[in-house]
Amino acid sequence: METHAVRTQAEARDLVPTSEPRWLDEREHEVWLALRHLLWGLQPAVDRQLLHDSGLSGPEYSVLATLTENPDGVLRSGTAARMLGWGRSRLSHLLRRMEGKGLISRACSPEDGRGQDIALTPAGREAIIEAAPGHVGFVRSIVFDALTQEQQDSLLEACQRISAAIEASGAIECDADGGPCDAEPTA
Repeated sequence: METHAVRTQAEARDLVPTSEPRWLDEREHEVWLALRHLLWGLQPAVDRQLLHDSGLSGPEYSVLATLTENPDGVLRSGTAARMLGWGRSRLSHLLRRMEGKGLISRACSPEDGRGQDIALTPAGREAIIEAAPGHVGFVRSIVFDALTQEQQDSLLEACQRISAAIEASGAIECDADGGPCDAEPTA
C-alpha cells in the first residue's frame, strides 16, 4: 500500500476528491496551534507538579478530589467516570493501582450489587490534603494569575462551548455504553 506525505493544505485539497473541507484560515490556524500547544503542555506540567510535590499523578489527584467533593467520600464508579469525563475501563485500571497504594477502597454497591462503590481511605484523604495546597498554588500561578477576570470569563465560555461541541459530535464516550459525559470534570 502506497502512502503519500501531505506537505501543504493545497496538496491535501488535491487528494480529496469528495466535498471540499472547510480549511482553516490563517487566524484559525494560529488559534488551533495555540490551543494544541496548550493542551499538549498543560497536562504534563500539572502531572510533573503533582508528582514532584506529592507523589500523586494528575489522574490520581483528580479521583481523590472528586471523592472529597462528596460528604462521605464515596461514589459509584460509573458516576466518577462521568464526572471525570473518562471511560469506565480507564478508570477501572487507575482504581486498581490506587487501591494497591491504599488511597481508595472498592466494594460492591449495597444499593445495586452490579455497581461498585469507590471510597476514600484515610491515606487517600491525607494524600489529597497534603497535595491540594501546592496544586492550587500551581494552578493559580499558571492560569489565574496569567489572565484578567475578563479573560478568565472568556476562557470559561470557550471551554464550555468546545466541550459541548465535542460531546455533541459523539467523538467521546464516557461509559461502556457510549453514554455522554453529563457532568463537569474535576481538576
